[in-house]
Amino acid sequence: MAEGAVAVPGGAERYFTRWYKPDVKGRPCEDFCVLQHSNRICVITLAEAHPLLQSGKTIKNINYQISANCSRLQNKVSGKSKRGAQFLTELAPLCRISSSDGEEYTIYSCIRGRLIEVNENILSNPTLLQEKPSTEGYIAVVLPKFEESKSITQGLLTQKEYEEVLLKRRNSAA
Repeated sequence: MAEGAVAVPGGAERYFTRWYKPDVKGRPCEDFCVLQHSNRICVITLAEAHPLLQSGKTIKNINYQISANCSRLQNKVSGKSKRGAQFLTELAPLCRISSSDGEEYTIYSCIRGRLIEVNENILSNPTLLQEKPSTEGYIAVVLPKFEESKSITQGLLTQKEYEEVLLKRRNSAA
């Protein structure tokens, strides 16, 4: 970049507020990021410190089949009121991801709302999840209820608070 040039923020930085949910279900470092748009739509992604984004991890499989009766791929949404969308709670599983080292990670919604879409592109190209987690490698899009759209971020951390959590982790590991 030329001297004096200013980096232009991308779409994720410009239009979305980042919220973080660290250590989901008590699992250390399994952190998720919720990108909240001003129109209240939320994009669920992996946070920077998630084990799947650490070097040396290779994604073997992504599965949106949550149980025998529930597949997030069967989510069919229609119309303005998003009829047919699956309703999610904060701890509703979105998918399971297996890595080549035998570890399996369950990815959770982190917020209440209707599942608008899952990212089917990561099924055929799982490296997107690791290379571009905040953009093309997102996991799902969730739409909170209008009346809950202000309160869904309760229990989530701001970018600054999350950075403090990461700093504490590094200091305790050292």
